[in-house]
Amino acid sequence: MAEERYSKVPQARLARLAALGQMAGGVAAGALGEGMRQLARGERPRIPDLLLTPVNMRRVTDQLSRMRGAAMKLGQMISLDAGDVLPAELTAILAQLRDSAHVMPPRQLDQVLVGAWGPAWRSRFQQFDVRPIAAASIGQVHRARLRSGRELAIKVQYPGVAASIDADIDNVAALLRYSGLLPAGLDIAPLLAEARRQLHEEADYLREAEQMRRYRVLLADDPRFALPEPVDDLVAPTVLPMDFLSGAPIESLSDESQARRDAACGALLELVLRELFVFGYMQTDPNFANFKWRKEDGRILLLDFGAARPIPPETAAAYRDLLSAGLAEDRDALQDVLLRYGFVSEAQMRRNGPALAEMVGIVLAHVGRSRGGAGLFDFAERGFVGALRDAAAPVVADRASWHVPPVQTLFVQRKISGTALLCVRMRARVPLVTLAARHAPQACDPAPCGPETVA
Repeated sequence: MAEERYSKVPQARLARLAALGQMAGGVAAGALGEGMRQLARGERPRIPDLLLTPVNMRRVTDQLSRMRGAAMKLGQMISLDAGDVLPAELTAILAQLRDSAHVMPPRQLDQVLVGAWGPAWRSRFQQFDVRPIAAASIGQVHRARLRSGRELAIKVQYPGVAASIDADIDNVAALLRYSGLLPAGLDIAPLLAEARRQLHEEADYLREAEQMRRYRVLLADDPRFALPEPVDDLVAPTVLPMDFLSGAPIESLSDESQARRDAACGALLELVLRELFVFGYMQTDPNFANFKWRKEDGRILLLDFGAARPIPPETAAAYRDLLSAGLAEDRDALQDVLLRYGFVSEAQMRRNGPALAEMVGIVLAHVGRSRGGAGLFDFAERGFVGALRDAAAPVVADRASWHVPPVQTLFVQRKISGTALLCVRMRARVPLVTLAARHAPQACDPAPCGPETVA
């Protein structure tokens, strides 16, 4: 990593609040300047256009990358969930949050490791590379070799991150409330409470090591995936050593053959279905940096388990009913499920019924096309994504009807949407209906499941 990206992690609450305030002030100043420029050209400024400029997005990503912690994690969530909604140049800028951050100076790194392993921590290793090989919102990753010769990747948590989560959530909530970016009547308290809980879980590396062991058991019979094993006697609340697994970024698959892209995306989509309907447990963070791909054997490397958690039975039931209505291509049933489980609100249905019906129709038409021929769902058909985005535009624009679905479905949906976004980028063609039949057979009774139904 470039030397200029070293910066000490701010730990004090006031320092982190000041950083957020500086970011907000810069964005506001940038918006004002852009508005004046548009007025000078005789144009009528629009608030979203003023805020979501490349210059402002660079301000946001740079400040969040310096802060790290929960503030950056929330920015990562926004950047991934934006998908194809934001203009390409803004999406590219926000994407920087998904796999890079400023990193700790060596002295601060040493303090963390002394706190975890004692002052003689270096004696455990043949080699420890102080330059991180990756940096993200909660910690950075270093490569090392034990005296036994075992190659490790070691996650080292930024100091003060766990203690700053509550303050970061409160500060971001205050900025959202006072900025007017959200409607006054929109209650995001349940979402922020769940984000707070999950971020505390992700900052507990003892818990993540336990989740890694759980997934090694769950996927022991699936040769398509490889998972690291934690080094039990070195695991600490702020340090997580594990096997080093070499692989390429998952996005590099986009340059591979259609067959390889299809196989990888099929494996990831099947994993989501198994998590939801078989395991009752899901790793809910679809950040692309959590996955790598090994070209020599085609295996997908699963690297991060901090966001793994149980799936409530009612959430699995909601998605099973969604699948059932979708596979039956029953428009009325699908709209009923969306309303019954709180994916959309009665106000949205009342105010934007035609737009929601159009979105349902687009999805069902694409599902229907996947039944023909080999029964493949074509993620390469970008027109489907654009049509869905255009149909959603009036719903998104109607701020008075904005609605927060049940929080448990939101985090599951984030994993589903993130995996689908990766498949879109891979231009994959996957027998999605067949996979649904295999892992959620109740959703296919009495719905027909296509030409490759699995008994």
